This record gives sequence, C-alpha cells and structure tokens, in this order.
Amino acid sequence: MSTLKVGLIGAGGISRVHADAWRALGAEGFVTSLEGADEIAAEYGFTEVADVDTLIDRVDVVDIVTPSSTHADFALRAIARGRHVVCEKPLAPTAADAAAVARAADAAGVRLFPAHVVRYMGEYRKIKETIDAGRIGTVAVQRFSRAGSAPLTPWFFRESTGGGVVRDLMIHDIDQAMWFAGPVAQVFAVQNPPTVDDRVPAPVTSHVVLTHRSGVISHIHGSWVAAGMPFRTSVEVAGSAGRVRYDSAEDLSLRTDAVAAPGSPDYLPPMSPQESPYYAEIADFVTAIAEGRDALVTPRDGIDAVAVAEAAYASIAAGAPVSLTAEAEEDPR
Repeated sequence: MSTLKVGLIGAGGISRVHADAWRALGAEGFVTSLEGADEIAAEYGFTEVADVDTLIDRVDVVDIVTPSSTHADFALRAIARGRHVVCEKPLAPTAADAAAVARAADAAGVRLFPAHVVRYMGEYRKIKETIDAGRIGTVAVQRFSRAGSAPLTPWFFRESTGGGVVRDLMIHDIDQAMWFAGPVAQVFAVQNPPTVDDRVPAPVTSHVVLTHRSGVISHIHGSWVAAGMPFRTSVEVAGSAGRVRYDSAEDLSLRTDAVAAPGSPDYLPPMSPQESPYYAEIADFVTAIAEGRDALVTPRDGIDAVAVAEAAYASIAAGAPVSLTAEAEEDPR
C-alpha cells in the first residue's frame, strides 16, 4: 500500500495539531501558506510547496486549516481535481456555501470531512453513549458553555468573512447539541456587546437557545474573554431519569447522576482520553476513506452546524426567534 500524501493549506495555530496527527499516522506531508509554511515543514518533516494548486496536484487528501472565509473556495478547488478534503470548522460561512461544497464532493466521488473535533473528545463521546443507552431517560434540557481568551488574528472579529463568536467558538457546542438531541427547529440568540459595523467586540458573550424537533431545549453560552483567562468548557444533559455533566474546571471527571442498576457501582468514568482528539479525528477520516464508511462527522453535520450558526446571527439581528425548515432527504449527508 502506497503512503498517503496529505497537503496542509494553512500554517496557523490549529495547523500544528493536524500536522502532528498526520505525522503520527505515517502520511507524507506537504504544506503551503502565505506565511509560516517553512516552520511547519521544518517542525513536522513536511515539504513546503509554493502555492495551493501545486499542493493539490501532489497529494491524495487536502487538509484546510485557513481562515473560515477561504474554506469553501479551497475545498471546491481540491474537489474539482479529485482530492478528498478535510476542512476545519466551519465548513463555510453560510449553509448554502457548505451545501454547495458537499454536493460537489458527492458529484466528484470524493470524501468531505468537516473537522468538528469535540465529537472525538472522550468526555463528550461518553455523554453521547450515556444518552443513547437510556441511562438518563428521555432528554429534556442541555446546557453548554465555552469560554476563553479572545483570539488575536483580526479576521475572527469580522462576521462578514466567517468570523464571530457564534460561528467560530460556539459552533462546537451547536454541533454537540444536535449530536445529542437531533435537528433544530428554532433558534433564538443574543449577544452582548453587539457587533457594530461588522466588528465583533471583545470581550463578548453570546447565548443561543435551540429548540430541537425532538422537543429538547439546548442553552449554549459562549464568551471571548480577556487575554490570559484560562479556557473553560462545560456540558450538562438532564433527562427524565437523571443527568450527565462535565466541567473542565472542576475535578476533571465526567459524572452521571442516575439510578444505578442493582449491584452497580457509582458511574464515574475517567475524563481524559488516551490520545489526542485531533489524532482520533484524523484517524477516523483516514479509516473512513479506506473502508468506504461514514466518519463520525458527516458533510450533513457540517452543513447543519453552519445553518444553526447562521440562524443565530439572523436572530440576533432581528431580536426574535428564527425557524429552520427540515432538509430534504436527498441533500448531502
């Protein structure tokens, strides 16, 4: 079997965890970027390439880790030349653009993998398993929180080019909420302070309320806070028979409060996975290609997350809830 050739477009902070995963999987790596490609090449043993088109021609898989506004364009260029695509979240700035990328991949017979890494974090996977096993009964309400220092790169603060606290930070928990409770029927969102003239303020906080078609209500909080503040994330899912919760700032454990089966010990699994979730994510994508199966995250998941984020911005602008319509079954998965 020939060595998998992977091309990394972008050399920002997130590129390193992707590069590390590809290196651990034994892939031959190539990298191009407007700046920083030489550092990635030296650090991870990749070959620096002069431009995007040259890189696409030399690889089997293109991994896009660039600013959000460029994701759809780079993905479509790679797909048009028959390359599989891994794309950091969000898949595109709008749901229409994300769906166009997914349709192009389907028509070209190549694979598209939106990189929603939180699905590969051990704590969240155990919550999903707990819900699916019925340990907390029928889910009623979910609460998510994610907060950390505001990013430094200017594009993050322009909503028109794919930035913004909802689309960049909170989209992780938007995806988790739908993974746990299914599709969304209605979105209501607020942000304080408001975005003015396409400039997102910092510090900034947003709260998004999702009403799922299943009837579950999800509360999602996100904040970009002052520089130097530690990152914190938490999740709690409550059902008719108990709840499951995790908070990164507490005792570093996932805990389920539910009625135990006779003779069972208290349910307290360890928090930390044995491997990097980024490695688990990339490994799943590679195996999905080899086995011709779906990955844990599908193109449909990537589209849906963008659609909910887009609806959240529309709700903030209107000061009112925004309804989402069910997608046709033939749309990309």
